[in-house]
Amino acid sequence: MNVLVGLGGSDESIKTLRQTIDRTQTVGDDLTVAVLEKPEAKRSQDEMYEQADTLLTEADIDAELVRLEGDPGSALVDYAEQGEFDQLAIGGGTLSPMGKIQLGPITEFVLLNSPTTVKLVR
Repeated sequence: MNVLVGLGGSDESIKTLRQTIDRTQTVGDDLTVAVLEKPEAKRSQDEMYEQADTLLTEADIDAELVRLEGDPGSALVDYAEQGEFDQLAIGGGTLSPMGKIQLGPITEFVLLNSPTTVKLVR
């Protein structure tokens, strides 16, 4: 399977990448990691790029690592449209006090506009 992972600088993004790396090691997916530009994020794009590169190197996975500029949701959906990906993995979503999932605007945009199946890692 050809998998695209979107990283936006959050702890959920790191968790998503780690889970995707574990799956890739098990089943041998082709992996592309897209590091998004998100100024308000906990980590900068450069920090996320370096951390992703380190995790991939430690796992001995040969993955394509790209930086996407502009609006994070639109950039990720546009990149997914250009490739032939079987799945797009993103992190996000929190639980409300009533136990319902709450999505941020970027996660919601990707879920509603992605040309491929989206895996939401929480």
